[in-house]
Amino acid sequence: MPTFEPQSYYQNYVDGQFVDGGADRIVVDNPGTGAPLAEQASANAADIDAAVAAARRCHESGVLSAMRPVERGRMVRAIGDYLLANIDDIAQLLTLEAGKPLWESVVEIEGAARYFEYYGNQAETLEGRSIPLGKDYYDFTTYEPRGVSAQIIPWNYPLEMTARGMAAALATGNTVVIKSPELDPLTHLYIARAAEAAGFPPGAVNILCGVGSEAGAALSAHPDIDQVVFTGSVPTGVAIATAAAQNVVPCVLELGGKSAAIVCADADLDNLIDSVRWGIYFNAGQVCSAMSRLIVHESIAGEVRERIVALAESLSVGPGIDRPEFGANMGAMISKGQRDRAAGMVARAREAGADIATGGVAPDEAGFFLAPTVIAGVTRDMEIARSEVFGPVLSMLTYKEESEAIAIANDSDYGLVGGVFTRDIDGAMRVAQRIRTGQVFVNEWYAGGVETPFGGYKKSGYGREKGREALMNYVQTKNIGIRIG
Repeated sequence: MPTFEPQSYYQNYVDGQFVDGGADRIVVDNPGTGAPLAEQASANAADIDAAVAAARRCHESGVLSAMRPVERGRMVRAIGDYLLANIDDIAQLLTLEAGKPLWESVVEIEGAARYFEYYGNQAETLEGRSIPLGKDYYDFTTYEPRGVSAQIIPWNYPLEMTARGMAAALATGNTVVIKSPELDPLTHLYIARAAEAAGFPPGAVNILCGVGSEAGAALSAHPDIDQVVFTGSVPTGVAIATAAAQNVVPCVLELGGKSAAIVCADADLDNLIDSVRWGIYFNAGQVCSAMSRLIVHESIAGEVRERIVALAESLSVGPGIDRPEFGANMGAMISKGQRDRAAGMVARAREAGADIATGGVAPDEAGFFLAPTVIAGVTRDMEIARSEVFGPVLSMLTYKEESEAIAIANDSDYGLVGGVFTRDIDGAMRVAQRIRTGQVFVNEWYAGGVETPFGGYKKSGYGREKGREALMNYVQTKNIGIRIG
């Protein structure tokens, strides 16, 4: 693969034009080396005003909502086609700005393209219904786009999370204003180019980067938006929901998790180890639905610990650009601050009496790396068992009875996903029914796909993304009643 050279400076995209920002430029680092990579235009509140105004004009023109849904769907799918056609360059840039192995970047781009494919195909399937009110009335419902969808994107999957909301919004005839993440905004250049190539008119897609306290706050509180979609931390989600509520604007919030997998005494351990690999060490554990807690039956705890430690120690950790092939490797965390936060939580777990079975330290090299970590002897009251690390850190707890395992799993402020590993289908269903999470995996972490609804209970947020359920976030239901004769 030829070496990719990033641009020195990346602009925002507003009303069909690449433009500078009104705030200072943002320096984007390469997590694999710790060195500056490029500069990104930074938006201020006036830039957000311009983007929202462009999106509003486009929406009110009716150019998208009046279009036959199948035609709009083809345009949405074309965005994904563009990403796949340019996957080599996009993957290298994503790896350089986000730190993940090159092959993981390829997986993310393919995932982003899949969202555009899926929701493009759904565009013509959203149908109203007829409601019988007797012979004197004809009553029916229709779905109309909300209007301007404001979307604030997290840094852990910058392309895939953009695609998840953007595809559903465009497929249902909305326009979008996207606030890209400050830490890795550069690949959004290709989203803008893809929207142009697909034929979306000026104002339909607007992409701006800026600091959350200015650009993000201005967008979520803007009086001319019709909806907010946000993925990120609980405190930021609360602030966004509060701001949006002042304008009575609905939100879809995905706010993270502290997800638990219950490992029963009869679990297939080979299968479990494979799920642990992806559940906590993919993307260096920077996944909202990561398998961050493992609740293991005490009879097999020793063997499970031994095998997971071996897994963690088998992973090669280093710059993602040097890891193009699928395999037992892991890249950098997104920033020094995130890495140091995770390492600090590991250190405090040790002080609280937990056993650091492996990892927990930063390798002695440039870049923002943390060794794959396993912490045993964790109790449910420890910080490491209750707070989201957002790093490659697995906490192991033990249990004796099924009811105890369920109680530990549910003893969390979060409720995004959970899982159970067992050969007993009756036991699996008992656990699945009692775990307080929006999604439950049985014998495979991350079972499901774009087609399956995703969202949480409790402080993991509200609303559902992915699947057909997500389409309802982007439409209003209108009822029309007609008296006949």
